[in-house]
Amino acid sequence: MKRSGNERGVFFTILKRKKKIIMAYKAKIRVTLRQSILDVQGKAVQHALENLGYASVDKARIGKYIEVRINEDDGAQAERISDEICRKLLANPVMEDYSVELEKIN
Repeated sequence: MKRSGNERGVFFTILKRKKKIIMAYKAKIRVTLRQSILDVQGKAVQHALENLGYASVDKARIGKYIEVRINEDDGAQAERISDEICRKLLANPVMEDYSVELEKIN
């Protein structure tokens, strides 16, 4: 029996759901520009805060915060996956630093 592309996707999705996952982790990822890189957005925010009367704010830096759910039994494997995600997609290693915090969620 020949299946259309959409039917195949539904069929494989059902198969994936039957796979028993015992543990899941939430990866809390923070990506920021390296300290040596000028943060133009941060400078604009700092200037705007000064104009609003917040003179005590002397520095602002802008970054990204991403949460990713990783279905893995092994915490070391979840850590490896989250690090790989950061290196390959979420952070530019030339200009940005990142940190990952893993939290068990079940």
